[in-house]
Amino acid sequence: MAQDKRRLFTTQTFFLMWLFFGLVWLFVHLAMTVAAGETWIVDEAIMLGLRNPQDLSDPIGPTWVEEIMRDATALGSNWLLVLMSGVIGLALGINGRPRLGWFLVSAILSGMLVSFLLKYGFTRPRPDLVPHHTRIYTSSFPSGHAMMSALTYFTLATLVAQIQPRRAIKILLFSVALLLAVMVGSSRVYLGVHWPSDIVAGWCAGGFWALLCHRVGKFFNLQGQL
Repeated sequence: MAQDKRRLFTTQTFFLMWLFFGLVWLFVHLAMTVAAGETWIVDEAIMLGLRNPQDLSDPIGPTWVEEIMRDATALGSNWLLVLMSGVIGLALGINGRPRLGWFLVSAILSGMLVSFLLKYGFTRPRPDLVPHHTRIYTSSFPSGHAMMSALTYFTLATLVAQIQPRRAIKILLFSVALLLAVMVGSSRVYLGVHWPSDIVAGWCAGGFWALLCHRVGKFFNLQGQL
């Protein structure tokens, strides 16, 4: 049994390590290709493919699809994610885990800061091919909605999975987190406020930060500090 656990630990650690560096590599690769203007053709083709060729202000699909996309994009808004994390952090504190609650909130807020710094550093203009269907205030690369949704939902899934012994429930948690992150990111392209490369970069950054926070949290937990 102990040998099986060691083998599982080694496999999980190996997988997480490759995922960690894979996300970093993909983000850096995207940043370089975006800076060189090499993503333009793919970005433009995907964005225009989601629009009525006769009227670029009209996204493809019926009106209810557009409404769903507006609702989906709200699931990645900073205020909602901070509120959600704050409520869960407060609940953890009430249940005798205040340090874990503070760690959760700190992970989300630090990720938000990193998102703003990345946007400030790259200052990529927003798409101007099509009219925007929602208000925008910051630059384009990477997508803050994509990054923060990936970070928050995967962090919450990890948190719940740690106290859930059933493998099927753990798979469900991470599947829901993945679905939410994909919905949020896709909605940003559909609404015309982000290039597809912004979204992929945001997912990479969010996944990286979630993994980093997971490893840091696990270290503190082993030290009995969470």
